[in-house]
Amino acid sequence: MIVDRLDAARLAANAGPLADLLADTVNAGASVGFLAPLDRAEARSWWEERAADVATGRLALWAAYDGDRVLGTVSLAFPGKANSRHRAELVKLMVHRDTRGRGLGRRLLGVAEDAAAAADITLLHLDTETGSPAEHLYRSAGWTAIGAIPDYAASPGGELRPTTIYYKQVPAGALTR
Repeated sequence: MIVDRLDAARLAANAGPLADLLADTVNAGASVGFLAPLDRAEARSWWEERAADVATGRLALWAAYDGDRVLGTVSLAFPGKANSRHRAELVKLMVHRDTRGRGLGRRLLGVAEDAAAAADITLLHLDTETGSPAEHLYRSAGWTAIGAIPDYAASPGGELRPTTIYYKQVPAGALTR
């Protein structure tokens, strides 16, 4: 398995496999911003819309591949404000349902944390559905929960669910793994 950073051209070239991963993730019940059932065309369109942010550097995207199949992704979203250049948001950490439980989520999280440290990002933050399996990953990787917001987002099934906010301080230039 290879984990590689995608530029805008590679994102566009891989929009289909990325769409398959996103649709699988949502349709398997993970709350990543979409309602189920998520069809491939909508998922592909969403990825294609990210290309501009990747091209400008506002979004850094990594994908894990097994051949031509995308098994997982993770991204860092960088704010555009001058007073926020020390931080980034970890977004769209996804692992295909038939690959879960094998350490890929932890590996992708480490890739994003290492990239943040190399870019002198000293603070990462994220939100995830309260009570989701992702919470165990973040806590075991040293992320700190700061609280939950009730009824923050709808689950893929449409039910309003709480979301927990996490952060992690990353020493600049230091590898986290």
